[in-house]
Amino acid sequence: MKRFVEGEDRSQSTLFPERLDDYVGEDNPVRVVDVFVDELDLGDLGFNRVEPLATGRPGYHPSVLLKLYIYGYLNRVQSSRRLEREAGRNVEVMWLTGRLVPDHKTIANFRKDNGPAIRKVCAQLVGLCRQLNLFADASVAIDGSKFKAVNTRDKNFTRGKVKRRMDQIEESVGRYLHQLDSADRQEPSRARTMTTERLNEKIETLRHEMQRLQNLEVQMLATPGQQISLTDPDARSMATSGRGSGMVAYNVQSAVDTRHHLIVAHEVINSGSDRSQLSTMAKQAKAVLKTDKLDVVADRGYFNSLELLACDKAGISVTLPKPMTAGNKAKSHFGKQDFRYVKEDDVYICPAGERLAYHYTNEEKGLTLRRYWTNQCQHCTIKLQCTTGKERRIRRWEHEQILEAIQRRLDENPQKMRLRRETVEHPFGTIKSWMGYTHFQMKTLKHVGTEMALHVLSYNLKRVINIIGIAPLIVAMRAA
Repeated sequence: MKRFVEGEDRSQSTLFPERLDDYVGEDNPVRVVDVFVDELDLGDLGFNRVEPLATGRPGYHPSVLLKLYIYGYLNRVQSSRRLEREAGRNVEVMWLTGRLVPDHKTIANFRKDNGPAIRKVCAQLVGLCRQLNLFADASVAIDGSKFKAVNTRDKNFTRGKVKRRMDQIEESVGRYLHQLDSADRQEPSRARTMTTERLNEKIETLRHEMQRLQNLEVQMLATPGQQISLTDPDARSMATSGRGSGMVAYNVQSAVDTRHHLIVAHEVINSGSDRSQLSTMAKQAKAVLKTDKLDVVADRGYFNSLELLACDKAGISVTLPKPMTAGNKAKSHFGKQDFRYVKEDDVYICPAGERLAYHYTNEEKGLTLRRYWTNQCQHCTIKLQCTTGKERRIRRWEHEQILEAIQRRLDENPQKMRLRRETVEHPFGTIKSWMGYTHFQMKTLKHVGTEMALHVLSYNLKRVINIIGIAPLIVAMRAA
């Protein structure tokens, strides 16, 4: 191996540093993890076994296991078995845990049994970020993303999927019965006997499968969403952005600081729609930031009149585009934005200059709507650009001024939608990269929420380290 860099002889005696501390530099992120956990009051946060048992075998202090998990999630090691191996061979982990090597069962049980406390630890770090004035802008972007569950699509059933499968089974049984009839008309032989036995076995198997599907259908119809997953009962089949695509997943909602891309608040739900989550996430972010006013930007998937009303009442200013799903818009007809509302006269002015007067008020989907139209549409020269009906009717919500204010904010600052995309895609992309293809490892909404809290905690911790630096952050943690 001449003219190459050569390593040391394995049989040669080597003098290693005497102290384990010598292997961990002052600028090593593992020191941040150590100080962060040591400064927590684990008893107040609700961790189990903070106080040792009077009898029995001594257990591990929760601080040891929490440090191990935070280090693991920071370094893309989330499995309890892999964490056990790291504790026995990784110098940084040895330093962090004092050379303790808990078995994988103990490690896994800690995560499973301390979910609420772990989520509080995540909130503690966000509180530290607030003390460090990292949320001075009081501005967040809200978005949701689908994360794969342990459950596969083959073990998830919906009404449509069960019906299609039953139809396929009935078709197959009918085909096999027809083949049996054909076999019965043949001369008796060993080949005919074997064919008959094989077909009867297939029919019996399909009948068992049909019975299983019927039982699943009964269970499925009893669930609120009329959907059932066999591996993870809380996971749901959700549509994704790709056409005709979907996966069995959880929907992770997050409110992300627009300045530093720190996750202010998050929530794991098993509903595929974002439409009813805006006010909940915005209020959580506002409470965490402890601010009187909050600026929120979201995409059109969150557009819901009642949610926007709730945000307005809570002092939350929202910017988001309105979905372009109206039939008239699809036909290139004039949209509602092309009609000017005159508040003093309570009328709308159409693009042709006609006045659409108020006629009546009705309730629709929980909204109080005022109806406006004119009888002059039949004689209008640009009617084909407006409507195919007798007249064009305009609906006005009793709180329409909230929607108009949102549209004005968007018109005045269209770059906010780009800001939203740049803000929310960073944490979601980073966390999914850390998690790998399989995404979640745990089952049920309760435990998946714990797993996500560890990811958010680790993500925020790494972001704060990059923003502030290791030494200043350690000083801030000890002073907090």
